[in-house]
Parts: sequence; structure tokens; C-alpha cells
Amino acid sequence: MGQQEPSAFLKVMEKVDSHLALDWLLGVMQNISHAVMAQRHEPKDSPDDFPTPPWATRALLQHVIRDPNLSNLTCLEPACGRGYMSRPLLEKFQRVDSADLIDYGYGEVRDFLTYPYLAGSHDWVITNPPFKLAQEFIERAMTVANSGVAILARTVFLESVGRYEALFKNNPPTYFAQFTERVPMVKGRVDRKASTATGYAWFVWKKDEPQISSELVWIPPCRRQLEKDEDYD
Repeated sequence: MGQQEPSAFLKVMEKVDSHLALDWLLGVMQNISHAVMAQRHEPKDSPDDFPTPPWATRALLQHVIRDPNLSNLTCLEPACGRGYMSRPLLEKFQRVDSADLIDYGYGEVRDFLTYPYLAGSHDWVITNPPFKLAQEFIERAMTVANSGVAILARTVFLESVGRYEALFKNNPPTYFAQFTERVPMVKGRVDRKASTATGYAWFVWKKDEPQISSELVWIPPCRRQLEKDEDYD
């Protein structure tokens, strides 16, 4: 067999300065590395302690729920962690009850999936639950909440035949609210300088607005407007 002709890519690279080619290749590898490192990968037994930057909760209230009567309503945050979501909720709701399975020094220590909350005991349930328990949290929250449920989850929560059949098919969220900006979350803290390759969205059920399909809502760029210096104290 005769010698094979070099590929078109190799022909081009032969004409490019070797140093420039190396710089380009290193740049590509660095970008891939940063993207992979910024993704969330947790072991199965992890408490999934990734606090929500407060501005992301304010974005829900301002751009998705948009209810001027929240000051007359109550809210439960059942996976409150250190209170990074509860505090911005307190800016709008009349009362916010906070709890978590693990004692982070904020709120009550309760297992949301087993604690005997009364049906309709709170107007809203709003939380960022452990990803592996998000479906169970939604199902439980729908009995606890009188007005609505809002769950912050990775955008890929939309995927899965199992979740479609068990949850979305007969009970689609009223709004699927996708962040146009990334919402950086890091383990155990909020970090103003953090970055992420993971996309997030709010899944919102308004119990007085049942519908056959979900409405897509884009959350516009709003971090600079909604972020406060004291969020990172």
C-alpha cells in the first residue's frame, strides 16, 4: 500500500508556526479542564451542601413569581442550610420557616420528607433540595404548600423518562424559569468569584393555575442588580 495523504487538518497545521499551534492546543485543553472542574459531581451519600447565592432567590421573586401580596403570605424553606435562601425570602414574605436535615446553625433540624407538616400549612415551599431527592421534595411540597412550590435545580432535572412519567407528565410545572446567567454554587459557602459550567432553573408550580403544559420563562441578566455586598458576609 502506498503512503496515505496527510489529512486536511495536518496540512494546515504544517503551515502554522509550531509555537502558535501549541498555544492554541493548550488553550483548548485549559478551557475543557475549567469546564469539567466547574461541574458538580457528588458521591451518593453527600449532603449536597451547595448554598444558593441570595441573588438567585431574589430573581425568582422578581422575575418569576411576581406576586405583590407575598408580604401577607408564609413560606417554608425545608433545606435551608446556612440560611442563604431564607434571608432573601424574608425580604418579601410575612414569615419564613426554615429547617434542614443537618444542623448548619440556622433554622430547625427536621427531615422534610418525614416531618408531619400539616397539609396546606404554608402558602409557599421554596428551596434548593439535594438533587437526588428533588422529586421527593416536590411531591412532599405539593401537599404542604397551599399556593405554590418553587424548586431550584440543575437544568438537566428536565431530563429522565422516570421523572417525566412520575412527575412532569401529569403535573408539569406552571413555569420553567431558566437563568440566562450562570448561578455559581460551591461546596459549603457562597463565593462571589466562583464560576460554574452547570446551568440552573427554577421549577415553579402555582396551585391556582393548573395547566397542561409549562410556560418557559427566561430570567434575564440580573445578578448585578440583585446582588448585595452583605450576601457574602
